[in-house]
Amino acid sequence: MRVLLLGGAGFIGLHLAARLVADGHEVTVIDDFSRGRRDPELAGLADRIEIRSADLTDPASYAGLEHRWDHVYLLAAVVGVRNVVSDPARVIRVNTLVLMHLLDWIAPGARLFFASTSEAYAGGVSSGVVPVPTPESVPLVIEDVGSPRYTYAISKLLGEAAVLHTAAAKGFGAVVGRFHNVYGPRMGADHVIPELSLRALRGADPFDLYGADQSRAFCYVDDAVRAMMALMDTPEAGGRIVHIGDDTEETNIGDLAKLVLRVAGVSPAIRVLPAPTGSVARRCPDLTLLRRLTGYEPRVPLEEGVRRTYTWYRESWTG
Repeated sequence: MRVLLLGGAGFIGLHLAARLVADGHEVTVIDDFSRGRRDPELAGLADRIEIRSADLTDPASYAGLEHRWDHVYLLAAVVGVRNVVSDPARVIRVNTLVLMHLLDWIAPGARLFFASTSEAYAGGVSSGVVPVPTPESVPLVIEDVGSPRYTYAISKLLGEAAVLHTAAAKGFGAVVGRFHNVYGPRMGADHVIPELSLRALRGADPFDLYGADQSRAFCYVDDAVRAMMALMDTPEAGGRIVHIGDDTEETNIGDLAKLVLRVAGVSPAIRVLPAPTGSVARRCPDLTLLRRLTGYEPRVPLEEGVRRTYTWYRESWTG
């Protein structure tokens, strides 16, 4: 198939590109390269994919874009707590404009994957009205629309509604995937497993640990990519919101830190500190729908995924 990846030079996007190429698909990546252009993993794919540079917030970027792709994945977005807190207006602007211009461009007959987020449930979990593990059917709660922490979730919820309603009106297929704590090599430095790995590599002692009693269900990126592709290949997934994650090894942050330190082979003193303001105490998806639609099961155990991630940061990180 011919596949277009918008934001394909990002974390999940490039892992997806590599898998699509390995499976024999024709891949085009469009990105603004805000992560930088000197990327060995991207360079390693350069002779097997088409790479274009564009600012997807600009409608002119779509003006000359052909309508020749079977599958389109929208992964381009401003993500990460640091970006959300420091410039929430940019999060809303970029994430909304990229999507709305895409929806103006996309043609009937295409199939779109829209990357959304488990942050949609943070308010409901914190207020006690949403269960964990969490199914897709629960009510969504924004506790404080003026809080910067909610801007990412708000931008994605707007996106979900826009995708589903526009798909129905224009006649293209669409799947919304809500990612739950996907991690892996090449993720950057602002997410918990890479951040713990980098501090272990730097020999931090004492080793500060924020919110040790909070729990998460982490999903290795290769498993997330398999789930995305399976959903795009499943007609029954059209018009649905589906969780993507790993519900088999929920862990608290304290035990996660001990795992990272064991993999790193270091034993610093751990200093437990309060969780960051606004972070949700627990997150774990109910994957019943994903399993029913695709037969998906996670394949990469947490320890193996952490080991692969730590090894990549030890050998390849240049940030």
